[in-house]
Parts: sequence; C-alpha cells; structure tokens
Amino acid sequence: MKKLVMLIALLSCYAILAQTAPVEPIRIGTVSGKVIDNILKQPVSYAAVVIKSLADQSTITGGITKEDGSFQIEKLPEGKMILEIQFIGYKTFKKEIEISRQNRDLNLGIIIIEEEVAALEGVEVIAERSTIEQKIDRKVINVGKDLTTAGATAADIMNNIPSVNVDQQTGNITLRGNSNVRVMVDGKLSNVPIAQLLQQIPSSSIKSIELITNPSAKYNPEGMSGIINIVLHRNANIGFNGTINMGLTQGIEAKFNTSLDLNYRNGKFNVYGNIGTNIGKYINDGHIFRVVENSEQFFDFFNNNKSYLYKIGFDFYINDKNTFSFFTNQNIFDGNGRGITDIRYYNGDFPDEKQFFNNINSNQSEQYNFDYKLELEKEGHSIELEVDYNRFSSNEDAGFDFEGGTGIIPDYKDFVDTKRDQTFVNLDYVNPLSEKSKLEAGLEARYFNTNVDYESTGLTFNSNGVLRPTPDTEFDYKMDIYSAYATFGQNFEKWSYQVGVRVEDVQVKADTNVVRAFTDKYTQIYPSAFITYKPSDENQYQISVSRRVDRPGLEQVNPIREWATPLISSFGNPQLIPQFTNSIESNYTRRLKKGSITAGIFYRRIEDEINRAVYLDELDENKLILTFDNFDNNSSYGFELSSNYKPTKWWNFNASFDFFSQKQRGFVGTEQVEINNTAWNARMNNNFIATKKLTFSVFGFYRGTNKTLQFEMKPMYFVNLGARYSFAERKGTISFNLNDIFNTMQFAFDGQRPFRQVGDFNWESNTIYVGLSYRFGSGKNRALRRKNRDDNTKRGSGGIL
Repeated sequence: MKKLVMLIALLSCYAILAQTAPVEPIRIGTVSGKVIDNILKQPVSYAAVVIKSLADQSTITGGITKEDGSFQIEKLPEGKMILEIQFIGYKTFKKEIEISRQNRDLNLGIIIIEEEVAALEGVEVIAERSTIEQKIDRKVINVGKDLTTAGATAADIMNNIPSVNVDQQTGNITLRGNSNVRVMVDGKLSNVPIAQLLQQIPSSSIKSIELITNPSAKYNPEGMSGIINIVLHRNANIGFNGTINMGLTQGIEAKFNTSLDLNYRNGKFNVYGNIGTNIGKYINDGHIFRVVENSEQFFDFFNNNKSYLYKIGFDFYINDKNTFSFFTNQNIFDGNGRGITDIRYYNGDFPDEKQFFNNINSNQSEQYNFDYKLELEKEGHSIELEVDYNRFSSNEDAGFDFEGGTGIIPDYKDFVDTKRDQTFVNLDYVNPLSEKSKLEAGLEARYFNTNVDYESTGLTFNSNGVLRPTPDTEFDYKMDIYSAYATFGQNFEKWSYQVGVRVEDVQVKADTNVVRAFTDKYTQIYPSAFITYKPSDENQYQISVSRRVDRPGLEQVNPIREWATPLISSFGNPQLIPQFTNSIESNYTRRLKKGSITAGIFYRRIEDEINRAVYLDELDENKLILTFDNFDNNSSYGFELSSNYKPTKWWNFNASFDFFSQKQRGFVGTEQVEINNTAWNARMNNNFIATKKLTFSVFGFYRGTNKTLQFEMKPMYFVNLGARYSFAERKGTISFNLNDIFNTMQFAFDGQRPFRQVGDFNWESNTIYVGLSYRFGSGKNRALRRKNRDDNTKRGSGGIL
C-alpha cells in the first residue's frame, strides 16, 4: 500500500508540474539544457523540469526531458526564478535563473544530478508508457507488459505489430503488404535467414520494434517498404546482473526456448554474454485442387529444428570521451525435415503419384563487431567507427523418392553448400552546429560474397526432351557498395526539418561454372527530406519523401533450383536488375489526455518492378516453373491508423488499422497479367489490470482478402488470450497464453491462373504458451529507477544475433 501511495503521489506531482501558473503579462524567455546522471554519465530521460517563483515557490511552468536528456522550457516571464530537476531516486537539483530582455535564451549546458540511494530502498516504479509512439522518422512499438504475453519469440509477436505480417509457414515477413523489407537487430543486419532469426530472439529480450517506413539518407537505401529494427534491452546496471527466460509452446508438437543473459559492470568495463536455445517440432499440411483436370495435391510436412546462440561482448569506457566496444555472435542451426506430396488424378488421365522428401540442413553464422566512439569537446559532437564482419555457411542434403506415377523420373538427391561473407565498414560524424541545427555525415563500404555449390544425382530433360544427368553448378555472386551520406536539420519554435542525400556506387558480378553470367554497375543518388510542424503539445504533422532501392536477393538471382514438387519447381533469374522506389508519406499525431492517435498516408512509385513470374514447363504443360522478372513502372498507396488509450485505471488498449492498394504485374503461363490488389488489416490488444501483480490481455487480428498474380487469398482472423503474473518484488514474471483460441487461422485461396484451383494450408496456430522470466543480481537499485528510462539502445546484451 505504501508503494502504491508513493506512485500515485509521484504521478500526481508530474501532472501538477505540467500545468502552468496564471499567465504573466510578458513571457519572453527560454531555458534549455541536458540532464545526465553522476555515475554512468548517461542521459536521464523523462525527468521533471520545474520552474518556480523565487518569491513564493509557486510553480510557473514545467516539462520533462526528452530521450537524450535534453529539455527546453519556453514562454518564461522576466525576472528571477528557481529551476528544479526532479527524478525518482535522485536528489533534487536546484538552480536560480534570471530572464531579462538582454538574456532571453538561457542555455544551462550539462546538468548532473546525483543518485540518492537511500530513497530507492523498497521503491518500485513501473513506467506506464504508450505502446505505440510516432517519432520524426519512425513508428516505435514498445514491447511492454502487454505484448510480452503474446508469444515466446520475435516471430510470435510480429503479427501483433501494425502494418506487419508474417507468413506462419515460410517465416517470410511483409510491411505494408510488401516483402521488400530489411530486418535489423539493434541497427545491424545479419546473415542469418530472417525466419530463423525471428525464431531465435526471445520476446522478453525485445525492448521495442521500430518501423522505419520512410528512412532518411543516413540509412542504407535497401528495402522498398522500409526497415524493421528490433531493439533489445541493454543491461547497464553496476555489478553482476542477469536474466533467465524459459518458455514452452504446446501445439500438436512441443517447442522450447531458453536464454540466459549475464552482465557485469564495474568502473570502466561492461562485460556481457548470452546463451540461448530454440528447439521445436513443427507440423504443416495443406491441399490444392485443380478443378479442370479434377486432380488434387495433398501436402504433409514435418520439421525438427534446433538452434543455439552464443554471444559475448564488452564495452570499455576509456574516459569520458572515448568508448571502445566489441561483441561476437555465434549461431548454430540444425534442421531435419520430412514431407509427402500425394497427387491424385480422379479422372484417371494420369496414374496417382507420391513424392517423399527428406531434408537435412545445418548452418552456422558468425558475427564480429567492433565499435569506437570519440566524443569531442562540444556536447553531441562525435566521430564513430564501426566494423562488422559476418560469415555464414550452410549444408543441405535433400532426397526425393517417388512412388507410382509414370516412372520416368527416378529418385534423386540434391546437395547444396552455401558460403556467404558480409563486411561493413562505417564512419559516422555528428556535429550540432548550434542549439537548433545539426549536421550528420558518413562514409560506408559494404562487401558481399556468396558461393553456392550444387550437386545432384538426378536426371533432367535437355532441349530435345531427352533425359540427361543434372549438371553440377557453382554460382558465385559478389557485390561491392561504396556510399557517402550527409543530413542537415534545424528546429524552430513550431517547425523542424531535415534534408539529406546519399550517393552509392555499386558493382555486381555473377558467375556460373566460371562463366560470367551477369554484371552490373551503377551509381545512384538517394535524397530524403522531412518537415515537421508542431503547433502545440497535442498536435504534430509531418511529411517526408525518400528514394530507395531493392537489389535482387540471392534467392531471386540464383539459377540453381531452390525447391521442387512433382508439379512445381522454383528457380532464380540472374538477369534481374534493381528496382527503385520514390516514396512520399504524411503523418498526423494527436495526443489525448488518456492516449494518442496517429494517422498516416503514403504513396510509392516503383521503377523496373521485380515480381514473380509463373511459366508453364515447355516439356510438360502440367508442370509450373516459378521464377522472377522485371516489369514496367508501378505504384501503390495506403492509409494507416493507430491509437493507444486508457479509458480506466484497470483497462488500456491499442488498436490499428492499415489499408493498402497496389498494382502487380507478372507472367503467368504465356500471358502478362496485371491485377489491382486492395487489402486491409485490423488489430486490437486489450490489457486488464486485476491487481498490482496480475494482468490479462485479449488480442484480436483480422486480415481481409488479398490477391497475388495466381491466387485470391481468403480472409483470416484469430483471437489470443494472455495472462501475466509478477512475483519476487517484480523480479520474476510468469506468462500464460492461449493462441488462436477458435483455431481459425488458415491460408485458404482461390486461383484462376494458369489453372482453376482452390486450396488451403494449415499450421499449429492453436497453441498454449507458458513462459518464465527472472532477473537477478546486485544492480537492484539502479534497475528499479531505470524502468522509467528509455536507454536509447544501440547495442543489445541479451538474446540477440
């Protein structure tokens, strides 16, 4: 009860401070500064800044510090006043200031506040933060106590994020209906396949998910629909601290995930490490019925996957101006899959056939990251050098056995070995030219090298229709990118803007069996611009423009067969060229007394669009060849609406709606097809507070009809129920979740091209999840007060790749 009273008093104090005293006749002054703590020298976010009268100590006005600890209080009257900085667990900072016509703008520079350890004993502060925040160039979804009950891994909670969809069978991710999206962890790309990456990250390790739908020139320009950045918690507590997470998901089969996150910080060193595992069996099934030929394909797939993560790193704070950091990730994956494709011809035109598929796939990813940051004399003036090296190797052995059918194609095996290297070297420079303007610039070099070695014991038809041994193939793909960028921004009273440009020189070489298959070389300029208008604290408007590129991915250019069934085979196209996208986006944010609403619209113009091409096999028109090709210019547009609101003390919710419309062009059979696809999604997450320790959640999702070149996908929806219980003074939590309680998730479709066909695919969506998380260590006091802090994470320390 005592803790609750203190919390209510604190929130009430903040509410009072946000109100201004009676209006003075003349308000001409501004006071600004930046607040940091005395131990870690890090910014103190959301601290209360209070301006009081020197005469009677009454409150004149106030505000809070931003994420970087900075603040600016405007419309101050002339005369002497008292400035106070207040934050739970710290001594109140007081300073006398004076505003006059000769000194209207007062910059206090760096303000250091001291920790008051005694005041922290026995105090618990749980920040009540918005789940969805609209920032200048991104939408930030804070994964707090409501969303952590949604699943065991990042893949499980991604469908809860506005504008994001994850294919539960393939793991492919889309943003605003487009799969051309980059996924990063703490601002860094990984060589690990995205589906595997999302399965490895525990949901409890995620601090927030950033949707950067119109990135500035500072970011790499890949990804038509933008960037999804997963930001992980970073433990900077003094002493030895750790977190252990365990989770069990039970569907038809069981899936287990565990992680141990350890951190030790003392003085100038911060050392951290992580061990994580994700082990599970997965079952999928489906069918496709071809109407005209009266045949049906039945699919059954079973996978047994094991993934292990090891990470270790350290930060060395040489002094106040120099920081050196290093970490390495080691990820090991071992997968074993089996599948059966059963084809039945009900008219008896062809003999029934079965394909038995066995797959053994193992891969290993190694990442080594070095970072050095130099803080110059002026506050915020810095130079940072980062080098990131990533190595990935994969071995896949696949066997295909046939039963029934014509017997023309004998059993065969495919052996695919893949090696991939990525090296990034990045130099960033930041210079706050004045209180209202900032310059950022940088240089970057990126090197990509991929080698795919393919061998097969199978047979294939040559151009004359004669069976020959499948040729062994070696595919080398290299891409070097050199780039430079610069951005400049200024802030005014109600207006701010940022303009930038990025220049990139790209060289691509692709060789097949030591024969040059493809080369490309181009230089492109990628501009960006943002304008923000904030007429009041409650209203914010923004418009932005950018140019981006989608360079063909390895699976899109690799001429080696990716996968096959008796009636479908998939290949890449090494002749693909990049597609370029020009985007314009506008957003409006309205802050309410109990929440906020954000609305946005966007438009994209695409040049040389890359899309699927579906061809009939020249040697057997009953079979299909899937590949990719470039098409004419295209466009798409959409609308998004999201809100978070707290109607009562015991109930809060966030909801979102997104709508998009796009043209799609591609080849299906012998014809070029163009369709107009209009789709929409709706989500709502409700959180109910039963007690201080027990909360419940209800999450609902609905996806409307969606179209591709071949299919029209039917609507799908699901409802999840969750509960979360805290114990051991909030150091431990138990989460319980019932996913897809009505078992309604199903990928069902109706197709017209190149054959009339209908079908559906199913997976283990109806599951039960139980998770346990427990924090331990010596950093209790600092951990408690940091719950109200946004640590502006750049490098995570737990459960990451």
